[in-house]
Amino acid sequence: MRISTSQFYQTSASNYSNNFSNLVKTGQQASDNIRVRTAADDPVGAARLLQLQQQSNLIDQYDGNITSVRNSLGTSESTLNGISNILARVKELAIGAGNGGYTDADRKANAQELTQLEEQLYSLMNSRDENGKYIFSGSRGDTQPYVRNADGTYTYQGDQSTLSLQVGDMLSMATNESGYAVFEQALNTSRSQASLTAPTPDDGRVRLSDGQVSGSTAYNDRFRSGEPYSISFISSTEFKITDANNNDVTLEATGGGTFNPKDSGSISFRGVDMRLDINFQDGDSTDPDAAIAGHTFNLSSKPDSISGSRSPGNPSSSQMTGANIVDPAAYHDAFPGGGAVIKFTSDTAYEVYAQPMGPDARPVATGTLTGTTATIAGVEFDFSGAPNAPQGGDQFAVKVDSHQTQNILDTISEFRKALEMPVDTDLASKQKYQAALDSAIGNLESGANKIAEAISSIGARGAALDVQASTNESLKIANTQTQGSIRDADPAEVLIRLNLQQTMLQASQLAFSKISSLSLFNQL
Repeated sequence: MRISTSQFYQTSASNYSNNFSNLVKTGQQASDNIRVRTAADDPVGAARLLQLQQQSNLIDQYDGNITSVRNSLGTSESTLNGISNILARVKELAIGAGNGGYTDADRKANAQELTQLEEQLYSLMNSRDENGKYIFSGSRGDTQPYVRNADGTYTYQGDQSTLSLQVGDMLSMATNESGYAVFEQALNTSRSQASLTAPTPDDGRVRLSDGQVSGSTAYNDRFRSGEPYSISFISSTEFKITDANNNDVTLEATGGGTFNPKDSGSISFRGVDMRLDINFQDGDSTDPDAAIAGHTFNLSSKPDSISGSRSPGNPSSSQMTGANIVDPAAYHDAFPGGGAVIKFTSDTAYEVYAQPMGPDARPVATGTLTGTTATIAGVEFDFSGAPNAPQGGDQFAVKVDSHQTQNILDTISEFRKALEMPVDTDLASKQKYQAALDSAIGNLESGANKIAEAISSIGARGAALDVQASTNESLKIANTQTQGSIRDADPAEVLIRLNLQQTMLQASQLAFSKISSLSLFNQL
């Protein structure tokens, strides 16, 4: 085979270039210890490195989310601790207000302090985080969770959801607390009511309080199934209780239906504790049994109460003046249990939405005014004037109080009103005050328990975050090691290869110089 001079030079240049390129590449590996720099170096290894880098980026994002969740939970915990401290002080005032030596002036002084505590609590329950979002509004961070109504009650405007961030491949963590879960689910201990049915008018000899729920299980399982009850006093030492089917259930009450008329005591029945006061009048000592016998009370759960308030942005000045349940069956079957929003689409037509009303909410009912009255699912709503619909229409928020739960703001507000009530010279008012005091202490305890549960939940999530952070750190270390095993070069192998390639380059240079000198011109 004949090799031309030009072919020889081209082949030599190509070989030299390849050897030089390999030497430069190996030299770069020796300096930075990186084996896989591009996909051409190792296609399979490069694909695996891309997957590992994506996992590393996710872990970094998880670590950032863990920091955000920790900050949010820290804000919620400190706020709840502040609320817990306020409730502890309110409970001290409630226990102290039961002191028999307190006067109306003493109670009013406590009411003034309670007013300040109520304002502090209202502010804390409407707290914002570092981003300006309300921390107790659930997923509606731009909506103020609690507003004060015209009647002094408070309404929750947030939702029942929470915001979550992913902190691991299989774990998402709630970043905030829903005010609905923390404040709205505190059990109301004042869920029953007792009313005198005989004699009429009331002679004041027998007083029976509405009662406090001391055992929710017994109340829900036993009390609710037999109501309404009739409590009939047979003598000055005995009473009888019959249920709705006229069954005698007296033996389930304290003492089996007996009491001591000389001591103000209580009657406990199916999870409900009621204060009993016997007030004999002049002349009753001759026949105390006759004086007390015949007093009868009706005992049952408090019926749902409905109230409404106008939206501050309503075009008209119309107010909702009343709300009454006229058809209990229709009400229990169809009316939204969490409350409703009545939105007028014209001067007479309206739509009803279930609370909370989101941007994509659909009406659950529609209707037309009859005069100034709207009838919705067994409930009649009266308005002070005709609403109107321009600029979006009038809206009215409807609150349903089933008395099963009560938020702590309403508890404190009711307690403050009880402290402002004069009771020094009125026995009936004193008994009402004592019942209100019992209710306040019970509901404060219930509210404090829900807040303690929320703080405990935050602590549990914090512990879970610590475990997940440790897991993420371990994954990050393993990821880095795996990337290194694929990407990094073996220093010993690189050094040997570098020496070999240097020798090959020198040999090719020497061979070229020797062969290129073999020319006929050198022989002439």
